[in-house]
Amino acid sequence: MLRLRVKEVAKEKGIGMAKLSRIADVSYKTIQVIWHDPYHDTSFEILDRIAKALDVPTIALLEDGPGPDQ
Repeated sequence: MLRLRVKEVAKEKGIGMAKLSRIADVSYKTIQVIWHDPYHDTSFEILDRIAKALDVPTIALLEDGPGPDQ
């Protein structure tokens, strides 16, 4: 199962949820859900916007691993 690394990558770059929401042009609510639930199902369009805002390849926001129940 894919796990989103948005929170980790953003923190490495010193970017919080509100700033990421603004620079990625993604609603704060969406960023908040992804931040707190790394297994949240989101679109590649949203991930692409977030990756561009964080100046990383989209693949850097994905991690393959066990699901949330394991």
